[in-house]
Amino acid sequence: MAANSLPCQRDKVLTLESMNPCVKRVEYAVRGPIVTRAVQLEKELQQGVKKPFSEVIRVNVGDAQAMGQKPITFFRQVSALCMYPDLLKDPNFPEDAKEKARRLLAACGGDSIGAYSASPGIDLIRQDVARFIERRDGGIPCNPENIFLSTGATSAIVTILKLLVSGEGRSRTGVLIPIPQYPLYSAALAELNAVQVNYYLDEEKSWALDVGELRRALRQAQEHCRPKVLCIINPGNPTGQVQSRKCIEDVIHFAWEEHLFLMADEVYQNNVYAEDSQFHSFKKVLFEMGPKYSDNVELASFHSISKGFVGECGFRGGYMELVNMDPAVQQQLIKLISVSMYPPVTGQVMLDVVVNQPQPGDPSYQLFSQEKQAILSTLAKKAHLTEQTFNNTPGMHCNPVQGAMYAFPRMQLPPRAVQEAKAQGQAPDMFFCLRLLEETGICVVPGSGFGQKEGTFHFRMTILPPMEKLEVVLQKVSQFHAKFTQEYSQPQNHDEAIRTSEKAGQ
Repeated sequence: MAANSLPCQRDKVLTLESMNPCVKRVEYAVRGPIVTRAVQLEKELQQGVKKPFSEVIRVNVGDAQAMGQKPITFFRQVSALCMYPDLLKDPNFPEDAKEKARRLLAACGGDSIGAYSASPGIDLIRQDVARFIERRDGGIPCNPENIFLSTGATSAIVTILKLLVSGEGRSRTGVLIPIPQYPLYSAALAELNAVQVNYYLDEEKSWALDVGELRRALRQAQEHCRPKVLCIINPGNPTGQVQSRKCIEDVIHFAWEEHLFLMADEVYQNNVYAEDSQFHSFKKVLFEMGPKYSDNVELASFHSISKGFVGECGFRGGYMELVNMDPAVQQQLIKLISVSMYPPVTGQVMLDVVVNQPQPGDPSYQLFSQEKQAILSTLAKKAHLTEQTFNNTPGMHCNPVQGAMYAFPRMQLPPRAVQEAKAQGQAPDMFFCLRLLEETGICVVPGSGFGQKEGTFHFRMTILPPMEKLEVVLQKVSQFHAKFTQEYSQPQNHDEAIRTSEKAGQ
């Protein structure tokens, strides 16, 4: 090469044009552009940049411990003992925590959680999960062979969708998902090139699920795809509703009638606050409806240690239970999960303690019971406060937060704000949420990231912050909405009208 010649740089093999087009269609609003901007604002504050707020408050995700919730002592004690077995000699740890740790370590290769586990998870823990489900469901049998441990509920949901999705053109698999939905579903379906079939929850009836709407969505989808899967989130995310037993029976009958595979996302089953609401598992209702249904309806249900009163998001522990899956397909599932080895053993250990909690008479029971009750009772108060505050805010409405850990209030936006948002190429609720972030430091997620009826505007926020901080957040959001509404209800001056017109024409 001549001394003065420049190196020749070839074109990239991987470009936006050559990459997998399905990945480009993936969107995940919960950690989308608004969160990216929140991170930038946090860095600017650390660098001393002056803002109209002193901190960024992220109420965009249901991350309990990031919001200040303290871990359950017993869960962490057992986890610590398994991580560092020398602590088994420490007299400061209760004996029941030590017993559980010894039992779990004995189930691991070499008595160490640093060893590989079986791909479906450690057998002992799968057995404990099965016993937990039997207790929860009033004695209905659960076979540990149908339990698969997972990296949170997310990996299990995506894995089942991988098995279900097939076909091309009009034979492509259609998956019915609720709108509003948790964006994991739309993102996974985009990546897998499946057809997303929206069915709308009824906001006027506290986000109720109506089988008539399911039937409408199914019939319409049959014109361009093959609907094969029905996804349910109960309690709801982002909507916080808890389905009645009658509703679950109707859904199961619909799935049986239309020959659909049921996916029940039940990760918020411990988060029920409304006095007239109760969690019913799809598995329990299915079996109580009799053999016509329990011998035929295919069901995958999911649970996680990230939610409930546990809040151990970082451990990434969860499970799925399969009902009526074709044994040959179940073998294919085992092959598929074997490719990714197994879920982290630390998460499996934490899951075991969550499904195998201290019982009355155990040394740790009293403290455990106090901590659990304190978390759940405080969440119930936060749910009520959130609903009450938004319903007392002119131009906002919030359905009862019956369960889960989010509010999804509807807000009125002035026509001029909608016009300005469109001129800037943004969804109107994204425009509102970005302004809220820039002026108050509060990070929420626009409803357009979850899906909503045309012409309505929402945002999702978690109710997890400590009560004193939640009160501040609710007050600031309420005040900002009033300010925003007033600002965009004023007549436009001439210069502003020209700017809006120019942006719209770009």
